[in-house]
Amino acid sequence: MKIVVCVKQVPDSAANLVAENGVASWGDAPLVINPWDEYAVEAALNMGGDVTVVSMGDENAKEALKHALAMGCQEAILVSDPALANVDTQGAAKALAAAIEKIGDVKMAFFGRQAIDGDAGITPAQTARVLGWPALTFTASIAVDGDSVKVERSVEEGRQTVSANLPAVFSIVKDYGEPRYPSFMGIRKASKAEIPLWGLTDLGIEAPASVVEWPELNNPPAKDVSVEIIEGGSPTEIAEKLADKIMAEKIL
Repeated sequence: MKIVVCVKQVPDSAANLVAENGVASWGDAPLVINPWDEYAVEAALNMGGDVTVVSMGDENAKEALKHALAMGCQEAILVSDPALANVDTQGAAKALAAAIEKIGDVKMAFFGRQAIDGDAGITPAQTARVLGWPALTFTASIAVDGDSVKVERSVEEGRQTVSANLPAVFSIVKDYGEPRYPSFMGIRKASKAEIPLWGLTDLGIEAPASVVEWPELNNPPAKDVSVEIIEGGSPTEIAEKLADKIMAEKIL
């Protein structure tokens, strides 16, 4: 069974993201595989098929692909084209769907719940829509039976059981289980891997038009914050002073 897992290269979660000259900047912070995508890789590997990892971006995105290869994926493909540099989630979905179709005979496509840079969380469902496949989002467990699949979705109300026919798209949540660590041998193998680049011509599609554009980014206005410590001879006195202060500031 052919399986694809889509991953993204993102700034480290500890990065201080700011707007500089109208664009996002994270300074010297390293780029890493999107943490949510590690759960997707784990789920894909547990299915027991041939797993191909796909990412979209520039040459830096190869590091995310190599991380997934070190975890155990068999092949990696980088979708890279200057025309895809500023696409929105819908454009990304069209490009990823084209890559999945080019790989051919894919039964399961895995995504992380969301990417920590954009935090949109809609690319998996958009990709499923382009492919015409069921979208099984927020998946916490998976049971495959022939050409059908049953999943438990982790939702606010608890767990929801959903069934669908394959092929299907899945987005995976942390409840699925901890992702494995890359092995030493896996890291060595991944470091030597030749990763092919597919452009729009290879995918057989034109540059997707963006529905959402970000012409300029700005930092939120700085807030003038002051701290006042209320003192008193007893808790009752302090509480009374605090209540008077709250009323005076019209907080209540």
